[in-house]
Amino acid sequence: MLLEGKNAVVYGAAGSVGRPVARAFAREGAAVFLAGRTLASLQGVADEIEQAGGVAQAAVVDARDEAAVDQHADAVVADAGRLDVTFNAISVDHIQGVPLVDMTEEDIVGPVAGRVATHLLTARAAARHMTRQGRGVILTFTADAARLPYREVGSFGIACAAVEGLTRTLAAEYGPYGVRAVCLRSMGSPDAPNVEDVWKLRAGTDSATEVVDTRTALTLLGRLPLVDEVGNVAALMASDLASPLTATVVNVTCGEIAD
Repeated sequence: MLLEGKNAVVYGAAGSVGRPVARAFAREGAAVFLAGRTLASLQGVADEIEQAGGVAQAAVVDARDEAAVDQHADAVVADAGRLDVTFNAISVDHIQGVPLVDMTEEDIVGPVAGRVATHLLTARAAARHMTRQGRGVILTFTADAARLPYREVGSFGIACAAVEGLTRTLAAEYGPYGVRAVCLRSMGSPDAPNVEDVWKLRAGTDSATEVVDTRTALTLLGRLPLVDEVGNVAALMASDLASPLTATVVNVTCGEIAD
């Protein structure tokens, strides 16, 4: 198993991306610490993991609250002995479908600051322990809008680009201590809740089939990445098999973006 004996924290673990990532980590042998805002949803993921033979604990953590994030990371290390992997799948509300000229400064800047803040706080809390250990992996998550110019997506593309920049800075800061920082960039998955609605808004259509077909045609593989595939890539990046990789963005777009 790729992550046997490792301890991993997944923020936003009950969400459309966090859940499959947590499941993949557990399947590969990690003890998974599920963090998010709603205990009942988190516990559902924990129960699912345990029923499959994995190990999981759920805790309510506000990933924008620095003290809460630090306390949770400290508690994980006190309980498990070390912290090996973090993955941040926290979503930040933002406005789409409105031209920038019709949005306020706060509408645009607020979500950028919020997304950067949650990645910074969770990464920094983990890094305090990982640097002492001499190893660890910090995984961030963005979308294709970080690279591709879409109209009327508000601050989303700006925020994703900022997180990718932050990931490179984290890699530079913590690399000398043996800590890797890697960003996963997806294009959205058709089996993730509400993704098709966002795509329809961008495309100006009410047809889910039409928008999925249009998105599929943009990829080199002729298909879209499923959420479980995102989880699998996250597990691989968290493992020692990816040990040379840091300060990079892993392209999980089925070839929508050609690097």
